[in-house]
Amino acid sequence: MSTATGNPVIELIAGHPALDLVNTLDWRFRQSGTEELLNTYGDLIRFAEESKLLTPMQARELRRTTDETAGMRVLYACRELREAIAEAVYAGFEGREPSLEAVRVLEQQFKAARGHRRLVWEESRVEWTLTGSDPALPLWLLALSAERLMTSDGMHKVRECGNAECRWVFLDTSKNHTRRWCDMKICGNRMKARRFKAQRRA
Repeated sequence: MSTATGNPVIELIAGHPALDLVNTLDWRFRQSGTEELLNTYGDLIRFAEESKLLTPMQARELRRTTDETAGMRVLYACRELREAIAEAVYAGFEGREPSLEAVRVLEQQFKAARGHRRLVWEESRVEWTLTGSDPALPLWLLALSAERLMTSDGMHKVRECGNAECRWVFLDTSKNHTRRWCDMKICGNRMKARRFKAQRRA
């Protein structure tokens, strides 16, 4: 689905940027095919800004200074990161180990992102941060975000949508950890309607 401006709609429903990134390949398990939501470097910048990883000022600067070749190179690397995260997450759901290639990509991307951090003084303490206007900044920010989640106990809260064609991922922060749908207004209502029709046919 696209907006009036032609940009794909990226729904931020996962509760974490790394999981929202996985969901940017929509309908991942649909027989008729997937829908890519990150088609340009501009889409990636918009996603990172809406995810609060980039500030509006950083996003404007990256749009202004990044040429098409550099932007596409970062976009392809980000898609590679996305698919490695997806492989690991869905492997966990399916009770198997992720592929060695996916683990290699994650290690490579995480190390690369950490290597571009610098230490700054912030409110009476030092902390690691990423700054500047390198075209790869959104990739590094997403990699660090993914690393924090995937090496934490937060992974135990990761769930997938109950719609078998969707299977979007999200952090289940509901009180009883019983969230079933990526978004009740989307897949929840669709599946309820499907069950209702099946019951009437029966």
